[in-house]
Amino acid sequence: MPSSNDIRAAFLDFFRRHDHTVVESSPLVPRNDPTLMFTNAGMVQFKNVFTGLEHRPYKRAVTAQKCVRAGGKHNDLDNVGYTARHHTFFEMLGNFSFGDYFKDVAIELAWTLVTREFGLPKERLLVTVYHDDDEAAAAWRKIAGLPEERIIRIATSDNFWAMGDSGPCGPCSEIFYDHGPEIPGGPPGSADADGDRFIEIWNLVFMQYEQLPDGRRVPLPRPSIDTGMGLERTAAILQGKHDNYDTDTLRALILASAEASGTDPDGPHRISHRVVADHLRASCFLIADGVLPSNEGRGYVLRRIMRRAMRHAHLMGVREPLMWRLVPTLIRQMGVAYPELGRAEALITETLRTEETRFRAMLERGLHLLVEEAAKLPRGVPLPGEVAFRLYDTYGFPLDLTQDALKAEGRGVDVEGFERAMAEQRARARAAWAGSGEAATEAVWFDLKEKLGATEFLGYTAETAEAEIRAIVVNGQPVNEARGGDEVAIILNQTPFYGESGGQVGDSGTIRAQDGLIIDITDTQKKLGDLFVHVGRVRQGIARVGQAVVAEIDHARRAAIRAHHSATHLLHEALRRRLGLHVAQKGSLVAPDRLRFDISHPKPITPEELAWVEAEVNARVRENAPVVTRLMAPDEAVKQGAIALFGEKYGEEVRVVSMGSDPEATARGGLYSVELCGGTHVRATGDIGLFKIVSEGAVSAGVRRIEAVAGEAALAHVAETERALFSIAAALRAPPPEAPARVEALIEEKRRLEREIAELRRKLATGAAGAAAGPERIGDVSFLGRVVEVAAKDLKGLAEEMRKGLGSGVVALVSPMDGKASIVVAVSPDLTARFSAVDLVRAAAAAVGGKGGGGRPDMAQAGGPEGDKAEAALDAVRAALAAAPALAG
Repeated sequence: MPSSNDIRAAFLDFFRRHDHTVVESSPLVPRNDPTLMFTNAGMVQFKNVFTGLEHRPYKRAVTAQKCVRAGGKHNDLDNVGYTARHHTFFEMLGNFSFGDYFKDVAIELAWTLVTREFGLPKERLLVTVYHDDDEAAAAWRKIAGLPEERIIRIATSDNFWAMGDSGPCGPCSEIFYDHGPEIPGGPPGSADADGDRFIEIWNLVFMQYEQLPDGRRVPLPRPSIDTGMGLERTAAILQGKHDNYDTDTLRALILASAEASGTDPDGPHRISHRVVADHLRASCFLIADGVLPSNEGRGYVLRRIMRRAMRHAHLMGVREPLMWRLVPTLIRQMGVAYPELGRAEALITETLRTEETRFRAMLERGLHLLVEEAAKLPRGVPLPGEVAFRLYDTYGFPLDLTQDALKAEGRGVDVEGFERAMAEQRARARAAWAGSGEAATEAVWFDLKEKLGATEFLGYTAETAEAEIRAIVVNGQPVNEARGGDEVAIILNQTPFYGESGGQVGDSGTIRAQDGLIIDITDTQKKLGDLFVHVGRVRQGIARVGQAVVAEIDHARRAAIRAHHSATHLLHEALRRRLGLHVAQKGSLVAPDRLRFDISHPKPITPEELAWVEAEVNARVRENAPVVTRLMAPDEAVKQGAIALFGEKYGEEVRVVSMGSDPEATARGGLYSVELCGGTHVRATGDIGLFKIVSEGAVSAGVRRIEAVAGEAALAHVAETERALFSIAAALRAPPPEAPARVEALIEEKRRLEREIAELRRKLATGAAGAAAGPERIGDVSFLGRVVEVAAKDLKGLAEEMRKGLGSGVVALVSPMDGKASIVVAVSPDLTARFSAVDLVRAAAAAVGGKGGGGRPDMAQAGGPEGDKAEAALDAVRAALAAAPALAG
């Protein structure tokens, strides 16, 4: 009996042998269709190939595509567990032709596979075709030899596929398997076609037309093929089962659920085990593809899936979290085909365990209140809307869970009353926000958040995604369109652009549309927590609300930001290990060209300490350890050693980023760095490349700032430093390793020469003074005034020496070096009662454009910008001396 893995491998190998390129499954979050919540068919990743927007190097492809149908129009959630073939997660096997082969080859390949490779008996197979598709009917007669009665013509849209209201479309042909007359039901197209006897296993879409907006349907120039075979349905047939849940993969999960819960897999809790098995697959694959539980968008659908399974675990009497314990079984079953499960195992496990722990606490509280409130009501009377809202607002009990819990007793919920209570709460929140001090111009974001809800962030796993323009803001006002040259703020329904927060700068990039629209995005901001605002300028075209666009970040810039952000985490931990656990982050900036990191530390960090920290970070970079992200409750994350930032606001769930290994860090699970962080990071520490500290200094009392570079920026810094070193070495005519010693020797030589020059100038100045005619007599005072070229710092010593040689009198020296005048006036002690050196030097300073001057009565100094007026300064001192009254005789 072939396993599901065998069937998948056989399908892919069959088409590989027939010249098809095996293409990996695309993620469950579509990157090329903003109208889809989840990938729900194999053709989704090829949509742009079919429409001609994208070209690939192959014309034939085959995939095993993971799919989810649990939101929007493709929503099977409520049926899962109660029927044989409804699933939230399933695998679609498909082969595709992009303008290569068409109907006859597609039918021949399909018939050969199911009858020869899979060995299905021909007498149990029948097919459908669109009612006017004579070409397909003839091919089935010729290739399969099917009689007319087993080629059923269907006239409804069930057998005509369309991509949308316009675009590629074409007739379908389905292959059905007959499970036998013992199963109720009739063939397709009959009155009892809804029975389970005849099961569709494969749908062949013949994409041969284009539906035009005006209603016309014209032939495509390159008709194509798109097929989809359900793996679970095919496995049931090949394994001799009628129920998909009896196939090997799902049965293994059911048995694991039964063992973990201590209940019979086929007993009273049979439905619950089926729900857990199906929802486990959907939850794990969605988490592996970057979806995390939340209260908006895809995250909300994931949370509904998880909580539905967790409620069934509660119904089975399980009192501890169950689903996370089943993850190893799922990985054993599907991990080889989908290795992303193994790579994300830690994140999946923590997310499931955290969510179920919180859900169980909420469930106990909520159910207790629900039972109390329902007991007050007459039989059949709906639960009041305000009670349902209180359950939601206070206990996190979603409306659909309340409805599901009351369904067993035949009681509904007053949904209109619930909506009224929700609207009243929004009004209160708006009033509180309006008085919070926000600028009035920011009110537009509150209005848009209330109308549109949160933006779904795809940037943890994607850098390009299709999206829909939900709002355009120009000059602070919402508008319906914007044209070339307009400065705009754009809101999308989903985005790969990171909004500035947590120290990480916002992304830049482009938003484009098929009609030629290009918007250059220069920044992305977060408003009101989770509304992403893309700030930029329309380069060309017209942007319209409702327009489908492609949002693409600047990939190189994001890579540089990721490197700097991950380096910041390693830097933080290295500083704590070197300087002490008192080190705490006080602020940061993560940009593409640098990082800035402020920490609490009472004194300068020494060069030796910085060298150790830099070496430690680079050692962790070379370790190339994976960077792992988990979703946890904040308290639980801190208990496990994660570093939280003081004063930062955290929600009910946080992303915990860990990197590096340290076997001695048992409290943190042997991890080097563990921090709460919502930013984007490298996949492995080796992606940082290189880390270099550029500077360290004080920001304020007790806070130090480190600036550093990583990745390409670090390499550029090293290259620039190297160029400077080689330039210096060339000027010194020395090898680079010898340059520091040679520079140090030159500096010491320069200092020695400066000392010698100063001494020579002093001697020259004093010698010149001695060789001159001697001091002047101004009244009854001896005055010695000289213009000397000595350093300003040497003037005082020279003046003191000359004053001693003079005996009684006044000395004034002016040095006009570097274009400026430095002045010193010295007065002998016997004359300070008559003349103040301060007054005299101020008079001299005024002559050279200076102001003020200071010192003692016997020695003062000043300066001025006009060094060419040095003689005028001396004349000013002479005039001041002459103006003083003579000593009485």
